[in-house]
Amino acid sequence: MSSNQQPRLTAGEKAQLAWYVARMAKRGIADDRQYGGRVDQSDLQRKFDRVIEQARKREERARKGK
Repeated sequence: MSSNQQPRLTAGEKAQLAWYVARMAKRGIADDRQYGGRVDQSDLQRKFDRVIEQARKREERARKGK
């Protein structure tokens, strides 16, 4: 699998990612952008990235187990 290809996600991972995207959207709506975007979303982005990375590791373990 190439590094830019998304791993297959479980139902739980999909739900988590949907939750994080919804929270990011909510924060984006709350940000008025008048003063350069003061709402920080880096914590949610890290959580999102962590779920994707865990899915990649899970797939690698499954592939090595075959």
